[in-house]
Amino acid sequence: MPSDAVDATVVGSGPNGLAAAVTLARAGLRVVVYESAAQPGGGASTSALTLPGFVHDVCSAVHPLAFESRFFRAFGLAERVPFVTPDASFAHPLDGGRAGIAYRDLDRTAASLGRDGRAYTALLRPLIDRARRVAEFTGAPLVRVPDDPATAAILAARAAEQGTPLWNIRFRGDVAPALLAGAAAHAILPVRSLAAAGAGLALTTYAHARGWPIPIGGSGAISGALVDDLTRHGGEIVTGYRVTDLAELPASRVVLFDVTPHAFASIAGDRLPERYRRTLGRFRYGNGVAKVDFALSAPVPWAQAAVGKAAAVHVGGSRDEIAAGERDIARGRMPRSPYVLASQPSVWDPSRVPAGRHTLWTYTHVPAGSDVDRREAVIAQIERFAPGFRDTILAVSSRTATEIARHNATMPFGDIAAGIPDLRGLARRPVMGPAPWRTPADGLYLCSASTAPGPGVHGLAGWYAALCALRDRFGATRAPDLSPDIGERASGPSVAGWR
Repeated sequence: MPSDAVDATVVGSGPNGLAAAVTLARAGLRVVVYESAAQPGGGASTSALTLPGFVHDVCSAVHPLAFESRFFRAFGLAERVPFVTPDASFAHPLDGGRAGIAYRDLDRTAASLGRDGRAYTALLRPLIDRARRVAEFTGAPLVRVPDDPATAAILAARAAEQGTPLWNIRFRGDVAPALLAGAAAHAILPVRSLAAAGAGLALTTYAHARGWPIPIGGSGAISGALVDDLTRHGGEIVTGYRVTDLAELPASRVVLFDVTPHAFASIAGDRLPERYRRTLGRFRYGNGVAKVDFALSAPVPWAQAAVGKAAAVHVGGSRDEIAAGERDIARGRMPRSPYVLASQPSVWDPSRVPAGRHTLWTYTHVPAGSDVDRREAVIAQIERFAPGFRDTILAVSSRTATEIARHNATMPFGDIAAGIPDLRGLARRPVMGPAPWRTPADGLYLCSASTAPGPGVHGLAGWYAALCALRDRFGATRAPDLSPDIGERASGPSVAGWR
């Protein structure tokens, strides 16, 4: 049942919903969060999915924005949660036992690329030198005057190269192009497109700046830190409570929704003008993912051993092969050669597994709403670059795109980006403007990944929405201090119970 009257209500406890709740509670408001699932965290949660003693990340696993997000920097996430940041951010195996390795050290990466090392450095060095400013540009609404026009121009120029037929103009070999294609494919878009190129370049920038960190204990540790801070500052979380109508919520001055635009329109009903509801109804979702998690008897036996030391592995072959597969997805077809995003966090975090055992986390892209189980396709693609992988498998947990959507309603059709992240989808997220979190209904705000700046575990949509609410409804002129209390800095948050 709803609590008594509160200052602020948040519907949904994914990273953005929790970021909003923490920000409001730190401003001195009484906050209650309603979550339909049995535990908070949404896409940043950790659970037992295969065998007893094996702990798996339910959605996100590796966090390129953990150190670069403005919200997480203000929150002091790196001081609250123990992370490991591997020397290699991502790897890209190729046929013949070869592989590209994106080390945090750009010079080391360039040296491994031979004749393409200088070109790779020239492409990325100006972005890496501005990594913080790249994160601030991409971590805000696309339609605005950038705070740093020079950084925006550098990123745009490089995206215009890597997202067009010019994408191989500076390279002679196949390893550097494959590295860039593997990063761009995170966008679940045709990789030769401006939006995918921009996303891939930003991710690669973070890979060579502060790296791609992995939280000890799983992604649930990030949610655990947010929950701990919220409850420490008087907030309340109600789990197992699905909200379908505003009447089901307590009286409050503001309500923030970490839900999809379609769900928000349904919940808010006639509180929203008809024109705005039609706009939300036209919001576009993208293609989806199928997820396959493994309990293993040993590390993945990659043909190139260095691949196993990377935080993430992009499995899919050459740039052309990945491009063909992602084009198939965009056309609603299942690719013959799937792109697989993989991570083996147990290499650095043995607390997730019984002694001597390992986990493997994987995603592969599929057309929206697919009900095809992709475990065999994923196993075959990994076996291609890691002969003997099949023999290490102890158990498998496999979810189709439709099952992912049932598990997390903010991912319709299995769309983990919560909205297609092409240029149009980033500009209108869900509406065009400098503050798309505001809605026409007084006191109602959207704060999910379907709003700017879009997908990823960064908390920014929730933070921005909360700052809007504080300014609009409470007259706040300054953002609340989110920095850790002294007692939180020594050992990090407890993650027990949030797995």
